[in-house]
Amino acid sequence: MGINAETDIEANLQIGPTDQGMVRLYVEAQGLEIPMDFTPEEAEEIAQEIQSAAKAAAARKS
Repeated sequence: MGINAETDIEANLQIGPTDQGMVRLYVEAQGLEIPMDFTPEEAEEIAQEIQSAAKAAAARKS
């Protein structure tokens, strides 16, 4: 399955700091739980990638 493939799967996403100084993205879908921990630097890079993708998606809409 790729980025452009549509799906009916619903998921919950939680994002927050851990007590170990990491940033956790926690995904839960259909009984599956996926915790992903990143350093603050990695989280900043991910945030920049999300912002870039949002800008590109908005540009395609207009």
